[in-house]
Amino acid sequence: MAPFHHRWTLTIFLIVVAIISLVDRTKAGGYGTPSGFQATPWKLAHATFYGDETASATMGGACGYGNLISSGYGTDTVALSSVLYNKGCACGQCYQIKCVQSSSCYSTTVTVTATNLCPPNPSQDSNNGGWCNPPRTHFDMAKPAFMKIAQWKAGIVPVSYRRVPCVKKGGVKLSFQGNGYWLLVYVMNVGGSGDIASVFVKGTKTNWLPMSHNWGASYQAFATLSGQALSFKITSYTSHETIIANNVAPSNWQVGMTYQANNNFK
Repeated sequence: MAPFHHRWTLTIFLIVVAIISLVDRTKAGGYGTPSGFQATPWKLAHATFYGDETASATMGGACGYGNLISSGYGTDTVALSSVLYNKGCACGQCYQIKCVQSSSCYSTTVTVTATNLCPPNPSQDSNNGGWCNPPRTHFDMAKPAFMKIAQWKAGIVPVSYRRVPCVKKGGVKLSFQGNGYWLLVYVMNVGGSGDIASVFVKGTKTNWLPMSHNWGASYQAFATLSGQALSFKITSYTSHETIIANNVAPSNWQVGMTYQANNNFK
């Protein structure tokens, strides 16, 4: 039989190994760590605002979400400079923004959703009016959102920002346009990373068909899909997670209608 102190040393060693194993599994995304997109480190940028207190000028936008109130995005939205917008791949991403290093700052941090593009203006200097010129990282916020972090009379303020998971109620929403031979779908209310890398559609009479990126958060399929119940396979741009929304649209689906899946990214 091993001496008592040897057995005690072995017991301590095994406990330490178990703890290290638990920490490693947690870091690797095992139990104890939620799956999906995680908040990124804070970075520095600048922010301005557009529109008025009603945010009416922010409706529509380059992501194609239409009326942001009825779409569920509200007035805490932002237009991204082209560096962040990434040709529409950033549509739906969520950011926390707080004003820093300015006497105009409030202590509030606001969470906004990317719904629009702030286009470059080559006729103006990047540090004097051409705020969204590449390679600047810039946020052009809806005025109600900007007024939560700074005095609006400041016009432009330095900010600290980070990507955060989008917390959405309900499943992904799919707004249909097009016709029986060309289906254009706007993908909205996306949780988790908030963004989309690819979309596939499947009818009850077809296999999975890839949908090409049209613009913003819209995807299209040139196929005869009328009279078929439709399922969608959606993959996140950032986290690479995939969800499948089976039979989300009935066989008598119509353009102009919005259909909601039962699942979403977390």
